[in-house]
Amino acid sequence: MDIEILEMAERKCRFILKNSSPAMANALRRTLLSDIPKMAIDKVEFHLGPIMYDDKEYESITPLFDEIIAHRLGMVPVPTDLDLFVPQSECACGGEGCPSCTIMYSLNKIGPCTVLSGDLEPLGNPDLRVKDEFIPIVELTDGQAVLIYATAVMGTAKKHVKWQVANGVGYKYRPSVTVNPASADDEFVLECADLCPKKVFEIEDGRLVAKNQLDCSLCKTCMEHLGERGGITVDADDTEFVFKFETDGSLTAQQALDKAVEILAQEAKDFKDQIEAL
Repeated sequence: MDIEILEMAERKCRFILKNSSPAMANALRRTLLSDIPKMAIDKVEFHLGPIMYDDKEYESITPLFDEIIAHRLGMVPVPTDLDLFVPQSECACGGEGCPSCTIMYSLNKIGPCTVLSGDLEPLGNPDLRVKDEFIPIVELTDGQAVLIYATAVMGTAKKHVKWQVANGVGYKYRPSVTVNPASADDEFVLECADLCPKKVFEIEDGRLVAKNQLDCSLCKTCMEHLGERGGITVDADDTEFVFKFETDGSLTAQQALDKAVEILAQEAKDFKDQIEAL
């Protein structure tokens, strides 16, 4: 199995999976979706009672139920360092909570204002501030306030979607589009440049060229247009796959891909060891 990177940005990636199979491609897709660990807020404590600020008393209340605010905080992407943090179940603290398995945040705001994800302040390392600072949490009116302590821990999307790193994960067979050189300047063949929904074709020097083959969705609109005339062939290679996915920002796309391949390789090794032990 080989990987050829087509596009690698901070939060999105597009690549070709080569020398593989549909089973392996789907295994990589599922690993990206559900097996990559990340930090996410799992516990939220709300201050009850009045909150004093500049000799004015604010009521600790919001228009939303506490459960809804806790859910919104849980979905805020938390920056994750896989070399720094471990799951609580594997931590030396026994799951009680320590800097190796938990991140503590505080949120202290008074109204009127819109409470945003950027109002979460990490207790300790300032590098752990959330990157998406403009996710709205709740609207406070005059006289309202909120004081929250939130704890982030590591998990995977197998338990809850808030621990899902990658989204929009999809793949397709690598398309192979061939224009017959003898028909490349035919009037009906040239019409395919406008008919193709993915703009795979371009006209160069009066001849049709399959310029953007990887964008082909294998709809075969061009072949249906030409019918028995022929001139264009669209095939799919079931050993190569065009992948694309995005991340929520807790990990970069490169980190997510590297971790997914690492997990998949380890699972394959464990399965092999189990078979050999039988």
